[in-house]
Amino acid sequence: MKPIYQRLNLFIDGQDAYTFVPVQPIGAQSLTIHRATGDIVLNAPNTPVHPTASRYGKTIYGILGMISLALSEYVIVMTGREHRARLMGHDIYRAADFDILPLNPNVSVQNPPHPVERHLLALVRSHLLGGHFLFSYGWDLSRRLQAQWQDRDNEERKALWEVADDRFFWNKFLQSRLADTDIAHDLSPYILPIIYGTFDMRTVYIHGHRIQLCLISRRSRYRAGTRYFRRGIDHEGHVANFNETEQILLVDEKAAGRLSFAENLTHKLSFTQIRGSVPVFWAEVNTLRYKPDLQVMDLQETVDMIKLHLRDQVSEYGSQSLINLVNQKGHEQPVKEAYERAVSKVDLPDVKYQYFDFHNECKHMRWDRISVLIEKMQEDLVQQGYFHLDTAQNKAVQIQTGVMRTNCMDNLDRTNVVQAALAKWTLHQQLKAIGVVSDNEELDDFDALTRGFREMWADHADLISKAYAGSGALKTDFTRTNTRTKIGALQDGYKSVVRYIKNNHFDGARQDGIDLVTGAWTPQKNPVTASSLVADTRPLTIRSVPYILLFALFMICAGLTLPRTSDYSLLYYFMLWFVIASLAVVFMMVHGIEYVSWPRLIPPTDTIYYKGPGFRSAHNGKGFTGPLAHKLDLFGQSNYFGSRLLLNGRKRALTVSGMEEGTKKRVD
Repeated sequence: MKPIYQRLNLFIDGQDAYTFVPVQPIGAQSLTIHRATGDIVLNAPNTPVHPTASRYGKTIYGILGMISLALSEYVIVMTGREHRARLMGHDIYRAADFDILPLNPNVSVQNPPHPVERHLLALVRSHLLGGHFLFSYGWDLSRRLQAQWQDRDNEERKALWEVADDRFFWNKFLQSRLADTDIAHDLSPYILPIIYGTFDMRTVYIHGHRIQLCLISRRSRYRAGTRYFRRGIDHEGHVANFNETEQILLVDEKAAGRLSFAENLTHKLSFTQIRGSVPVFWAEVNTLRYKPDLQVMDLQETVDMIKLHLRDQVSEYGSQSLINLVNQKGHEQPVKEAYERAVSKVDLPDVKYQYFDFHNECKHMRWDRISVLIEKMQEDLVQQGYFHLDTAQNKAVQIQTGVMRTNCMDNLDRTNVVQAALAKWTLHQQLKAIGVVSDNEELDDFDALTRGFREMWADHADLISKAYAGSGALKTDFTRTNTRTKIGALQDGYKSVVRYIKNNHFDGARQDGIDLVTGAWTPQKNPVTASSLVADTRPLTIRSVPYILLFALFMICAGLTLPRTSDYSLLYYFMLWFVIASLAVVFMMVHGIEYVSWPRLIPPTDTIYYKGPGFRSAHNGKGFTGPLAHKLDLFGQSNYFGSRLLLNGRKRALTVSGMEEGTKKRVD
């Protein structure tokens, strides 16, 4: 496989060009990007840098790609990296810092000349700094161990980006400018694929064997997004929050007593699981209430899309065991019922469905009851198996023939607990199969191994949860300690509050950043037509109420410092401002949709105003309704929401026209 340059020196030739020169090997072909035309040129070996060019102050650790915004095209480079581990002879890094270089010499990244460009640049920068991006210069992080083994004969002369899994190649859209050129194959040493996911590795010793336990998760770039703005399935069979999780076990049987740290692995094993949103058309609509409105859309193509999704998974992984953890009562019940109706109509022999009432089975902190699910799935676990490569014989002893697909509502907290339990059971079987532990030994007999396992899975759960929901995962106290505690329950309460705040007031911009960087939405070269992205077109009444609330709270606080001449001197003062504050809060809750931070690039208007067949738990946050509201027409807002096609979130005027501001179709 062709290597990727690990260090580059950047030379800027005034306003004419950027030239990237590999530090090693000396004399390698340098890459020039002309700023005026955007042309990409691969120079001949030993080509000298133009004498007028000045060297950039930072070392470049990789080119993540190029992105075109409203006023200019930009080159995104990595200027900081963090070494995470060395896996099978390859260094694994996390991308830590980035710089954005404009091609247009009249555009400054620090002070863009137009507010739309400033806004789009802020989205890109926020996404890069807020994500958890991983990469390796010589090993394909995007594909599981088994897939690499099965395709090994066809990849000797291919570049890393050419063999990367399309689903997890997070910067594929950014790299399309380099990958779509006629000289793409020659540019391969400059095309660095990254994944959005997690990586962790622990090393322990058991009975003289050196054990390396590694956990990798890979987030799909399709239907990617945040908790409440990406749910369910789309019309291409992609589901929200799809993650592949691979647990790799590396065993060195001759490690005991050896001073050398050179790897001499005798066994390579991996166990893969997947998670993804319930594959039907559904959503939750934020209204500022703690529980959003649940919307299940009963579309004609639901069965076709779930069948397409499951066929894709069967084609990729083999047989599918669907583990559904959604509650069978209360708020989540309609989603569970819609899922089961759709699955019952899908006639696929390699798909099995298993429901587990997680909250009912594990109530009163009886988390040991997860063993009930393990017992139910044990037959499928044994039948699907895991991947086992005997390096001494260079032979695959066993192939994993299927996966467990687990979901709850968010595919976070309950899913994390169940996947960790399945992984622990499989790890025990693997260690017994290769003779590291005996039949009468349990994993819990080895403190270092179980502690490392729990910490890895808990950290993994936190990172996946932060990427999707904005906070760490719930229930990680059980994953870390194998015990559910009251302190853990209190921590979960705090995390839930953080989720509420971020999901209602910050996730719109996060969703826009994802859509922009992954190519789900691309801007046109005219910022004027996209000016509504930075404008607030809501009525003055809607915009003024939060300020009224803040002023009332200020006056209440100020009243606490005023002198008191009698017991009743401040009573009416406080009553006045408490009433004003209460009315402001009620107004904001009634018009909650107006105060949610909605995505601007691809607003979920169709979902919020869906009127077709299906289920809707409520229609909160849309203003005053009913005959009295129409009669009074309070503030002129009673029919405001239904009369327009676009949403206006907090300081938001959402997309006026996909044709005016950009395209909403993925272009890679």
